[in-house]
Amino acid sequence: MLPNRFVGALAVATCFLQGPALAQQVVPFTSPAQCQAGRLLIGLDEDRALSFQVELADTPERRARGLMFRTNLPAGQGMLFVYERPQPVSFWMRNTLIPLDMVFIDESGVIRHIHRNATPLDETPIPGAAPGDPAPDRLMVLEVAGGEAARLGLKIGQPVAHPAFSAQEEAWPCA
Repeated sequence: MLPNRFVGALAVATCFLQGPALAQQVVPFTSPAQCQAGRLLIGLDEDRALSFQVELADTPERRARGLMFRTNLPAGQGMLFVYERPQPVSFWMRNTLIPLDMVFIDESGVIRHIHRNATPLDETPIPGAAPGDPAPDRLMVLEVAGGEAARLGLKIGQPVAHPAFSAQEEAWPCA
């Protein structure tokens, strides 16, 4: 393991090499997380996290509209679908004009499934859980531009922080 001063320098170098869009999204990993309603944090490692500016889709009407009719979604931004309780979820791309990555998050704030590059205008259901997942309920879904999940290194098992999680159940609690 590298000493912290080298890890920090490596993080800065990695951000520089991967471009300004990623550099703007990388923030220090703090525990507890510094949460805000319009921001979602995803832990990358013990020193770094990603910060996404999010629009909340937390009512049935907002969830039904989602990102329909949008022609772009800048890096570092997304839509966060928040449900009242954990439940099985399924999405489609009706009237959605841009490819999207969908990051499915369980009630404890852990990424459980990622659907990459959903096809614009496709109405085929996209389930929130992989086949055979023993706990398919999801509390939140983050939609980002297609290809962003791979570019940013998002993967199953990463912790997520947002004020909508219950403090007693969170993998990464908010301050």
